[in-house]
Amino acid sequence: MATSGPLRRTYTWIAGHAPWSAWAWRHTAFTVAAIPPALPTLLGLTYVALEPGRSVVPLLLILLLSPLLTLLQRSRFWSLLGLDVPAVVRERPWSSPRGLADRLRSEATWRQYGYHLLVSPLAATAGAAVVLAWALGAAAAGVYGWFWILPEDTRTPGWTGSYDLITAGGVLLILAAPWLAAACTRLDAFAAAALLGPNRARELERRVEDLAESRAGVLDAADLERRRIERDLHDGAQQRLVALAMNLGIARATLPDLPPEAKAVIDEAHREAKEAIEELNSLVRGLHPAVLEDRGLDAALSGIAARAPFPVELTVDLASRPGATVEAVAYFVVSEALANVAKHARAEHCSVRLVRTAGRRGDVLTVTVTDDGVGGADPGRGTGLVGLRKRVGSVDGTIMISSPPGGPTVITVELPCAL
Repeated sequence: MATSGPLRRTYTWIAGHAPWSAWAWRHTAFTVAAIPPALPTLLGLTYVALEPGRSVVPLLLILLLSPLLTLLQRSRFWSLLGLDVPAVVRERPWSSPRGLADRLRSEATWRQYGYHLLVSPLAATAGAAVVLAWALGAAAAGVYGWFWILPEDTRTPGWTGSYDLITAGGVLLILAAPWLAAACTRLDAFAAAALLGPNRARELERRVEDLAESRAGVLDAADLERRRIERDLHDGAQQRLVALAMNLGIARATLPDLPPEAKAVIDEAHREAKEAIEELNSLVRGLHPAVLEDRGLDAALSGIAARAPFPVELTVDLASRPGATVEAVAYFVVSEALANVAKHARAEHCSVRLVRTAGRRGDVLTVTVTDDGVGGADPGRGTGLVGLRKRVGSVDGTIMISSPPGGPTVITVELPCAL
């Protein structure tokens, strides 16, 4: 019983790859089906070989028939192998002059021509070889049957000895024919995937470009939503809180005869309203300050530097403003970095420098924040640097943190100006 499993698997494998199996006939049918689509190419190449001086007409005919031949080959792969060779997406129809010009300039078109002019004739030759192998194998394996049909007086003495080898060779040829067909199928499928379909590298580049455009659209939409929330808070909730604080202040000043308990309640409510206004102002500034949209990074960061509990040296060297999303990320980076310095660094001085420089892939906005604190900043300990890394990564930016124990801490962020 211990060998029943391996024996069963061996028997199943042999039965599945025998000459009479579906595997053998499927690969044989596929290789034989390569002959009809290759006939125009074979005839054209034969004509070119016989008449070199008139080779232009058959070559042009093959070029014109290339879309139809590609369609036939893709249908052959799908119907007989279940292999889907993706079609090359064209921006314009080939029937238009510009579409025809684009097709002739396209690298995918010349790869398809290479398949039809080189691989397709070879595949057809392989299909003919497979058919010949089956036919010769069957004829050789049945050589005894063929010659038993002959009259006895025509048989030569000792003829059976020479035909034993022929029969054995025919059996071996029948056994080898499916494997020859399978090898041709695999090579043909590899060539078709590389030549008939779209270029995988180009497709990946196109998908990356599409994803980059989609991500830029999402970031812009998120930035617009933050601005809308900021406007709603500033024009709605914030104004209501200001009106409430004013009414409470007026009530406290104009109603001196109230009981002490009522005055205490009014004073507490007035203080809570002012604190709520201050918190809402901080929240609005964190979302998207209006000064950033109106006057740019220099003015917006000047406000952050002025509110910091330590001196901040701010340098902004921008020949032109970057995109709104990049500006918002840079603002968030500086704001979060200064907040971290105030909470953890125990610094006495900090410098912030923003410079726009030209790079290999376009202009880059470099943000450098340096403090003279105690150092030891570690993104893994939840000091707010994880949020910085995620925000910078959302626009394909890079962040480098140098913070040895004892300081200084230097955070360098590079943001692409064009998304």
